[in-house]
Amino acid sequence: MDARSILIKARDGLPLSKAEIDWFTKGIASGEISDMQAGAFAMAVCTKGLSRESRVHLTHGMLQTGQVLNWELDGPVLDKHSTGGVGDAVSLLLAPALAVCGAYVPMISGRGLGHTGGTLDKLEAIPGYRTQVSVEELQDLVADIGCAIVGASGDIAPADKRLYGVRDVTGTVESIDLITASILSKKLAAGLEALVLDVKVGSGAFMADPNDALALAQSLVETAQGAGCMCSALITDMNQPSAKAAGNALEVIEVMEALTGTSIGTPLHRLTVALGGEVLALGGLAADAADGEARIEAALNSGEAAERFGEMVAALGGPHDFVERWRDRLPAARVMVDVHPTDAGYVAAIDTRALGEVVVHLGGGRLVATDQLDPGVGLSEIAPIGAQVDEARPLARIHAADEAKAKALAGRVRDAYVLAERAPEASPLIHERIG
Repeated sequence: MDARSILIKARDGLPLSKAEIDWFTKGIASGEISDMQAGAFAMAVCTKGLSRESRVHLTHGMLQTGQVLNWELDGPVLDKHSTGGVGDAVSLLLAPALAVCGAYVPMISGRGLGHTGGTLDKLEAIPGYRTQVSVEELQDLVADIGCAIVGASGDIAPADKRLYGVRDVTGTVESIDLITASILSKKLAAGLEALVLDVKVGSGAFMADPNDALALAQSLVETAQGAGCMCSALITDMNQPSAKAAGNALEVIEVMEALTGTSIGTPLHRLTVALGGEVLALGGLAADAADGEARIEAALNSGEAAERFGEMVAALGGPHDFVERWRDRLPAARVMVDVHPTDAGYVAAIDTRALGEVVVHLGGGRLVATDQLDPGVGLSEIAPIGAQVDEARPLARIHAADEAKAKALAGRVRDAYVLAERAPEASPLIHERIG
C-alpha cells in the first residue's frame, strides 16, 4: 500500500477498506505518514465524510496502534464519556458510585478544552493527586479500588494523539467522523464492555445545534457498537451549567457536597444518576435503567461512594483524610465578588459558553497550552434559568486572584444573562436517548 493512493480514495469520497485504514493509522503512529499526509487525510474526511463501516475501521485502527487493556475481573468494565460542558463534574461522582455497584471503571479523562472544564484539572485541585500513571498501575488501582480517574498514557492510541495535533492546526477538529474515532479509540482501548455517552447540546456545548448533537450521538453509539462495545447516549442540556459552580476546586466542592449528602437533587446529581443507571443496565448489573438509577442513588446516599472516592484520592497521592477534611484541603481564591443584575427579574437564558470563558480568563482554564492554572478561581452560586435575581440575589459569585480581575470580568458575567419579568418554563435536563 501507499499513502498517495489511500489519500486519493479519501479525497474522492470512496470507501476505505479495513486493511487500508489499518496501514494508514499505523503509519501515523510510527511517523511513516508525514504531517502533510495526515493533514490531507483529515481534510478529506472532514469534507467527504466516512461510511459507517469506515468509521468503525478508523476507530479500531487507531486504538490498535497502542496498548489495549485486558482484564480478568469479577465484574464488568464500564465507563462514561462527556462531550464537554461548563460545571460538568459528573465523572467525579459517577466513577466511585459505579464501583460501589460492582463495576470496574478505568476512566481515562482529559484536560480543559476551550471554554469547557477538564476532569483532570479538577482532580489536580486536590493536593498531591496524580493523574499520570502507567498502564500497569491503572490496572492495579482499578482491580483494588474499583475505579481510577487518570490521564491517557503514551501507550494508549498514539495515532489519535498525533492526528489530533494535526487536526488542531488544519481546521479539521469539527468533523463528526474524526471526533467519533478520537473519543472512542481512547475509550475502547481501556477494554470496556459497556460505555454511556453524555452528549451535550445548547449554549455551553461544542454542539450547540440539536441536529449536530443528535448526529454526533448516533455516530458515537453506532461506531462503539460496531466495534463490539455495548453503548448508548443521552443528549443532555447545556443551556446552563450542570452545577452551581464552574472552576476546578469549586466543582470539587460541589462534588463533595453531593457525595456527603448535603447537595441532593441538583442537575449534577440527577445527571449522575441517569447516566449511571444507563450504563449499569448495559453492563448487566441492573435489570434496566430504572433499577440502575436506584442502585446509583443508594451508592450516593449511603456514603459508600464517598468512601470509594476517598480511597481513590489516597491511592493516587492525595490526602488520606480528604473525605473528612476536604474543606480544609482545597485551595481558595483570595477575592470573592458578587455580581448583581442591573435590574431585577427572572433568568430567562444564559450564554453558558460566556460563563466558561470567564472562568478561563480568571485563570481556571488555558488561553495557551503552557498556561498554569489557578485551581481556586471560578464562579459559584450561579443563578440557574428560572431563578429570581436582584440586588440581594446575585447572578453569580466571582472567585478571583485579585479584586481588579474580578471587577474586570463582572460585566461579562452580567452580559451572559438574559432576564425577563416572568420565570420561563423549565426545559428538560435529558433531551433524548440514543441506542
